[in-house]
Amino acid sequence: MGRYRPPAPKKSPYITVEGERALRAELRYLWKEKRPEVTQAVKEAAALGDRSENAEYIYGKKQLREIDRRVRYLSKRLDELTVVDRPPTDQSRIFFGAWVTLEDEAGDSHRYRIVGPDEIDTDQGYISIDAPLARALLKKCLDDDVEVNTPGGRREYVVTDIQYTPH
Repeated sequence: MGRYRPPAPKKSPYITVEGERALRAELRYLWKEKRPEVTQAVKEAAALGDRSENAEYIYGKKQLREIDRRVRYLSKRLDELTVVDRPPTDQSRIFFGAWVTLEDEAGDSHRYRIVGPDEIDTDQGYISIDAPLARALLKKCLDDDVEVNTPGGRREYVVTDIQYTPH
């Protein structure tokens, strides 16, 4: 049996200004700080002698591969992204970058921001534009009903607030 994996679904090419800033900061940190630090550690471990049994050397080389992989990914991804730096002209509807407050059937309130797939952070309420909930919310207005199929079954929400934050 082979190691074939089907290609991952294409991610949306959009990102907020804050998200792009964070990815560039990560790239800069990995390339300018972390990689030189790990390279120096590998150089020192290599100077100790036998590399085949040197755990520090082996671990350092593995770290370098992981850093290089992430740097390649970030460099390529940043070239593909489109930064959405202004709110839409029709701010009464839900589009990319919107903060949306929803009320579920039980009357509980949930607040989400629709962001790019590289910015997902459930603790902050950031959901990907590719997520089923975000897809269902796009172009909805205040007081619209939204139905979403989730792994736990069909959920219904009502849009109670839409906001766009200025940059």
